[in-house]
Amino acid sequence: MTILSEAKSLNDVAGLLGALPQPDKQARAAAAARQMSLTKPPFALGRLEDLAAFMAAWQGTAHPEISKMQALVFAGNHGVCAQGVNPFPQDVTVQMVANFEQGGAAINQLCALAGAELSVIALDLETPTADFTEAAAMTPEETLDAMQRGAAAVDAEASVISLGEMGIGNSTISAALACAGFGGAASEWVGRGTGSDEAGKALKAQVIEAGLARHAGLRGLDMLAALGGREQAALCGAVIEARARSIPVMLDGYICTAAVVPLFDMAPDLLDHCLVGHLSAEPGHAKLLEQMDKEPILTFNMALGEGTGAALALNILRGALACHNGMATFAEAGVADG
Repeated sequence: MTILSEAKSLNDVAGLLGALPQPDKQARAAAAARQMSLTKPPFALGRLEDLAAFMAAWQGTAHPEISKMQALVFAGNHGVCAQGVNPFPQDVTVQMVANFEQGGAAINQLCALAGAELSVIALDLETPTADFTEAAAMTPEETLDAMQRGAAAVDAEASVISLGEMGIGNSTISAALACAGFGGAASEWVGRGTGSDEAGKALKAQVIEAGLARHAGLRGLDMLAALGGREQAALCGAVIEARARSIPVMLDGYICTAAVVPLFDMAPDLLDHCLVGHLSAEPGHAKLLEQMDKEPILTFNMALGEGTGAALALNILRGALACHNGMATFAEAGVADG
C-alpha cells in the first residue's frame, strides 16, 4: 500500500500531500552537536557534516545509519521523438534496459560499488507517450498510473533511494518541464542530450516552444501530464512515496531534477528530503538547481543519465555517516578540545 494508491484520479494527489513527514529538527541539532565534539576542528569535514545532519533529520536520530540502499531506474519512450529531436531510434531504450538487466551498464558497476540494490522498471516502452506538440503527452489516467508504479517500486526498508532514468528523447522532455516551470526561452534549457549538434539543439528548442504554446499556463501535475513522460511521472511517484516514509532521496542529474519540477511547482518543500547527486554537463542543470536552491554533491562533468551520478554520490553519503558515527569524540579519545 502506497500513499498514491489512495488516489482515484490525478486531482486526488494534491489532497494526499498535506500531512507528509517533516524533518526532525531535534535530531538534526543533536547530530550537529555531535559533529562539534568529534576529534577535528569545527566544520573541518565541510559538507560531510551537513550530509550527516541531513540524514539524522530524516531518520530521527543523532546516529543515522545506512543499512540498505535502493537504486531505481525508470525507462520510458516519448512521442515527441516523431519531431526528430533525437538522433537515435527509440529501440535504444529497449536495448539499454536489456543491458541494465544483464549488468553491462555504468549504473550496474556504480551500484555494485556503492552496495545499492538496482531495480529497472520499464514503463510501456512499446507505447510511447503522445507527441506534446499535438496533444498532452499523457492523459491524467496515464500520469497517475505511472506515478503509482513509481511509488510501488520504493522499498519501505531502504535507508536511502537513488533515482535514475532511461529514455530516448527525454532531454527534450526535461528542457520542456524546466522551461514550463521557470520560464525563459527554450534555448536556455536545451543541451546536447545523447548527441545533438547545434542544428539538433535548435530543433529541440523549436519543438519545445511549440509544446509550451499548446499547453500554456499549466502548472503542477497538469504540466507533468502535458509535457512529461512515464518515467518522469514514475520519478515523481517514487519521490512522493519516499517522502511519505521519511526516506531520503538521491536525485541524479538534469533529467531527474527536471522530472520533479512539477512537484516543486506544487510546493517547494515537497523536495526537502531530496539531495542532488551531481551537476550534469547539460547546461540547463546548473540553471535549474539555482532556481530550486539545490546544491549538487559532485561536479564530474557527467551527462550519462541512468542514475550514475546519484549512485556515485551514495559513496559520499556513506563516507559522511562513517565519519559521523565512527570518529571518537574529544572526551573518548582523551584529546584536549581547545
